[in-house]
Amino acid sequence: MATLHVLSHSPFADSRLSSCLRLLGGDDAILLCGDATYALTASTAARQALEAKADSLKLFILDEDAKARNLTLPEWVQSVDYPGFVALSVQYDKVNTWL
Repeated sequence: MATLHVLSHSPFADSRLSSCLRLLGGDDAILLCGDATYALTASTAARQALEAKADSLKLFILDEDAKARNLTLPEWVQSVDYPGFVALSVQYDKVNTWL
């Protein structure tokens, strides 16, 4: 069953992102929103962990949050708006929000 993992907490505050990456299935995807978007900050351990999986990782970011944090997105990350977030939630069998 494919799962959309939604992360909203800073990757520098706890281990949610690394735990999610360890549990990620082959058909799963990650959506970064809120402070979790900081995981794409250049030259950080979080960015390196995501880059290491870039070939097989389906990674989405909420456009509004990326723009609010002035992040430049790598080409392997897909930006989505709120309707896109809803579409992803319907597309995947399960949605797991990492609270």
